[in-house]
Amino acid sequence: MTLELIFFVASILLGIVLYWRESKGNKVYRFFNKMMNSKELQMKPSETKGFIYQQSFLPRFVFVTTLFLIGMLVVQFLLPIGMATISLFASMIIGTLLGTYVAGFVFKSAEVIDEHSDSLETIMHDTLEKGKEFINDLKEDKEIVKEEVKKVDQKPEEPQKSARERLKDKGYL
Repeated sequence: MTLELIFFVASILLGIVLYWRESKGNKVYRFFNKMMNSKELQMKPSETKGFIYQQSFLPRFVFVTTLFLIGMLVVQFLLPIGMATISLFASMIIGTLLGTYVAGFVFKSAEVIDEHSDSLETIMHDTLEKGKEFINDLKEDKEIVKEEVKKVDQKPEEPQKSARERLKDKGYL
């Protein structure tokens, strides 16, 4: 279980690195694209799609599974120990897919922040100003309450007569 957890975390990091590398350049994908497709069907130079970068879930899953399947076969033949188990294989695939989505989320949020950095700055400034106004209002309310408490403390109230005594004073009782 510990080994699987270590490989899971390492595969998340591998997924992040794979996604980052393909976002910078997709030469391997372009090579296979040129080998497999005719001239009319080949990628345009402006396209940035790769094996993992800008792919939907199913092709991404197929490419990652193929990568790990080839890797597991190499490990099986090179190492005399049976380290390539099904659970290890599955945890590495899921970890890598999870890593690619984490990297995609980070890249996408960085793009959104860059696009809206000016509006975010004004929003933050407005929020800070509203917060300062709110704190000042609370301070003013606190001072008003203190003044009212002082007024109440300075002027002691005369004990009022009961309803019975007022009726007696008027002569009704």
